[in-house]
Amino acid sequence: MISKDRIGWLVRRITRKIWFRAALISTASVVLAAFAGIVARAVPYHFTGDIGQDAVGTVLEIIASSMLAVTTFSLTAMVSAYSSATQLATPRATQLLISDRMSQNALSTFLGAFIFAIVGIIGLQTRLYGGQGRVLLLIATILLVALVVITLLRWIAHLAAFGRMSDVIDRVEDAARSAMQDFAKDPYGGGRAPIALPADARPIVSDTIGYVTHIDFDRLLAQARRHGIAVHVAAIPGTLVHKGRPLLHVIGSDEPNDGVLAQAFTIERHRDFDHDPRLGLIALGEIAGRALAPATNDPGTAVEVLNALLRTLSELPAQDSLAHADLPSVYVPRPSTDELIRAGFAPIVREGAGEEEVAIRAFKVLAALGEAMPHAREVAQALAGELKDNVERVMLDKASAARTLTIYSS
Repeated sequence: MISKDRIGWLVRRITRKIWFRAALISTASVVLAAFAGIVARAVPYHFTGDIGQDAVGTVLEIIASSMLAVTTFSLTAMVSAYSSATQLATPRATQLLISDRMSQNALSTFLGAFIFAIVGIIGLQTRLYGGQGRVLLLIATILLVALVVITLLRWIAHLAAFGRMSDVIDRVEDAARSAMQDFAKDPYGGGRAPIALPADARPIVSDTIGYVTHIDFDRLLAQARRHGIAVHVAAIPGTLVHKGRPLLHVIGSDEPNDGVLAQAFTIERHRDFDHDPRLGLIALGEIAGRALAPATNDPGTAVEVLNALLRTLSELPAQDSLAHADLPSVYVPRPSTDELIRAGFAPIVREGAGEEEVAIRAFKVLAALGEAMPHAREVAQALAGELKDNVERVMLDKASAARTLTIYSS
């Protein structure tokens, strides 16, 4: 039985797909155009005057030809934005651009208008519409034109920033912060904090090689309650699993339950931002690392990423050891504070030591993390020490190095 949490996750994933809105609006367009003649027969009011087929048909032909061109233009603009984000920022950001609602709405509206016009022209040519039907079709066409104009204006304004570096950083930050906030609310997925793995625990492995993108914790909790077993999760979202890497360990379970427990794990070829707070931080670090490459030499982008990392990591929860006596025996590990912070800062500490403005901002951000979050102070100080060593070794301008290390000393 599929849990509510998994159903909600599947629905969110489907509705983000670029084809979903296009299919929904296209279907609505077909229904509206095809049934205009049938609905018109049920309207008690009879419109005075006659609207010829050529009058409506000409408008529909203009819409069909123009919407096909606009749809092609929109697809070209979207693909160009994806390519730009991949080359200038990080390929991990592409999935966030693909799920952009504004671009999906624009593409779906233009495609829906094209299909509406085609179906309307077919209906007119086959004498599907009478006088009443042509009036209703004209009214629907006028409303559609208004919708297309509004969508086109919003789409043009959206294109001014879509796929640009600042837009990509904002999208990755928003995805990272959302995942971090969900992680902060319940680091253990409704289960207990991990304990030492008993010697008699039996591993359950995956027959698929890929990344864990989602865990149906409701299923694991239900199985633990029903069969009185203890479940030790070994692979959290973002973990690469294979036949040598267990998904979980079980104590007190019979083998027939293994398949049910393994089905709680969704394994795919690529990582997903939703339940993986590490991926957002890694993507931000990749953006900064690419910006600091000699071929790019864009320290301003690295500074923006450092600001985004500070905002994102401010959501990081403290490592807790709360008792969960009322919960089933499902033990779930969580990424350590050290692992999460290093995921974002490692490329900057490595690549940014030669840029004065980047190194100074990195020292300030690490100091802010240590002051605001005592549980992050140790790793922040360690990273600052690594950056200091890199500055002393890499920065050629001794005056710049001295100014930078003054910030570290203070």
